[in-house]
Amino acid sequence: MQSNNSLDKNAVTEILENSDDLLVKNVLKLRSELAKTSTKKYQAMLMSVCSDNRIRGLLQFYGANRTGRWAGRLVQVQNLPQNHLPDLELAREYVCNGDREMFHMLFGNVPKTLSELIRTAFIPSDGRRFIVSDFSAIEARVIAYLADEKWRNDVFRNGGDIYCASASQMFKVPVEKHGINGHLRQKGKIAELALGYGGSVGALVSMGALKMGITEEELQPLVDSWRSTNPKITALWKAVEKAALSAVNGNPSKLPCGVAFYRQSGILFIRLPSGRSIAYVRPQITENKFGKPSLTYMGINQSSGVWERVETFGGKLTENIVQAFARDCLAESIIRLESRGFEVNFHVHDEVILDVPKGVSSAKEIAEIMGDPIKWAKGLYLKAEAYETEFYKKD
Repeated sequence: MQSNNSLDKNAVTEILENSDDLLVKNVLKLRSELAKTSTKKYQAMLMSVCSDNRIRGLLQFYGANRTGRWAGRLVQVQNLPQNHLPDLELAREYVCNGDREMFHMLFGNVPKTLSELIRTAFIPSDGRRFIVSDFSAIEARVIAYLADEKWRNDVFRNGGDIYCASASQMFKVPVEKHGINGHLRQKGKIAELALGYGGSVGALVSMGALKMGITEEELQPLVDSWRSTNPKITALWKAVEKAALSAVNGNPSKLPCGVAFYRQSGILFIRLPSGRSIAYVRPQITENKFGKPSLTYMGINQSSGVWERVETFGGKLTENIVQAFARDCLAESIIRLESRGFEVNFHVHDEVILDVPKGVSSAKEIAEIMGDPIKWAKGLYLKAEAYETEFYKKD
């Protein structure tokens, strides 16, 4: 263990795992509990709530300038902590009743429990309940559709599990969740989450592959196996990069999936099948560290928040396209739902939260509307899940 003066998350985790000093470990555990920033969302709620006990302005339209996705504001609903408590309703009841002693006795770690309860602070109107619905594996479906990766589209058409199917393709054995070769599903999942946009060993590590039990020796073979299993997706990264560079040079082009690239008024535009375009300001072609042509544009550096020249590549451009495409699918579903009289209270990433009178409609009906085919995405196999709840939570 290296000695340093840092108390960031990684340093604290390292000390907790390797230190033999019980006093130090106890102090750091208490510090970690008390330092939970997510509980500050309760303060944000109190500051934002209107006189009718509702909060407005939670989402900013087109807040994410690369993809056009909505951005969270005020309470930041886009990054709410997940809830894993088995007795979520009981914990919530003790907090609402102010029963501190029972709450502490039953749930112990107060900051952690309060963090998991943040979602439950969002409730429907009187006499109503929430119906929550979200797309299933939307980005995996979209990239398979754009790349025309047939085996993946077959999985989605037949209602299969993409993580099992991916592991089965990679390791050439049948894989079933909680069944035969089920242990390989986790490797399929981590590969799916980390490698879809040109990521390699570093992406696997960042996604937590080593902590999930995958050894360092397995990382590169996992990358190689996933890429060889998905040749059309890897070809899509290259095609997107080539088309973007060509457009910057004044040669517009259109890929078979319907995504078009062109330069106009000093901006690189990528037009999506929906008809909407995403934009890259003042694009230039420079030479990257590998001595190859590289696309740069003026934008906000995600790490520093500074407006500067940003370098990008085929995988990253593909990620932007896929997420923008998924955003348009969500927008299409919101329009459909509202045209049928449903009130979309708010939405989080690829999930909508509806405020619906009790006894009216059902989760099944909402899921079917969300999963209906989209006219500008013929052949995209959408699927949505839905559930009813008296307060917002992650089902």
